[in-house]
Amino acid sequence: MIGSETISDYLERLASREPTPGGGAAGALHAAQGAALVSMVAVYTTGKKYAAHEDRAKQIASRADELISASLQTADDDEAAFTAVVEAYKLPSGSEAERSTRSDTIQRAVLGATEPSLALIRLATEIIELSEELVDFGNPNVVSDIAAAAEAARAAIATALITLQINISALKDAGEQDGLRAEADRAERAIDRAQTVSQRVREKVAA
Repeated sequence: MIGSETISDYLERLASREPTPGGGAAGALHAAQGAALVSMVAVYTTGKKYAAHEDRAKQIASRADELISASLQTADDDEAAFTAVVEAYKLPSGSEAERSTRSDTIQRAVLGATEPSLALIRLATEIIELSEELVDFGNPNVVSDIAAAAEAARAAIATALITLQINISALKDAGEQDGLRAEADRAERAIDRAQTVSQRVREKVAA
C-alpha cells in the first residue's frame, strides 16, 4: 500500500519502468497533501483568538484527516484498476470467441478504471471547498498554506481528469461516455474554484 511506503520507496517505484504506480497514484498523493495542509491550517485556527470559528475549524480538521486516508486508498485503487486493464489487454484474441471475450473484458476494466478517477475528483473537490471556507477565517499566519492546499487539490483533479478522458475515449457505450463527460465538466469547474481560492489568498497576502 502506498500509504505505508516511505517517500523514497514510492518515488523509486514511480520512476521505474513499471506500469504502476503512475499518474493516478501521483494525483491521489496530491490530494492527500492538500487535505493535510487543510488540516494543518484548521488546527492552527483554534484558541481564544479564533473562538468564534473554533468548532468549525475542528470539524474541518477532522474531515480533512478522513480525506487524507481516502485519498491514499484511491491511490491503491488506481493501481489495482490499471492492472486490471493491462491484464485485459493481454487476453488471447486468436478466435472470434476469444476476441469477443477480450473486448468485453477490456470494456469492463476500462469502465472500472474510471472509478478511482471519479473518486479522486470528488475528494479533491471537497478539499477545495474546505479551503474556500478557511480563506474567510483561517489563521492568517498560515494563509499561504490554504492556497497550497487548493493548488494540490487542483493538481489532483487535473491529473484525474486526463486519466478519465483517456478512459472515456476507450469506451464504446455512448451513454456511459455521456455520463462520464458530465463528471469531467464538473471537474473543470472545480479546477476553476481552486484557482479562485489561490487568487483570494494572493489578494490577502498583498493587502
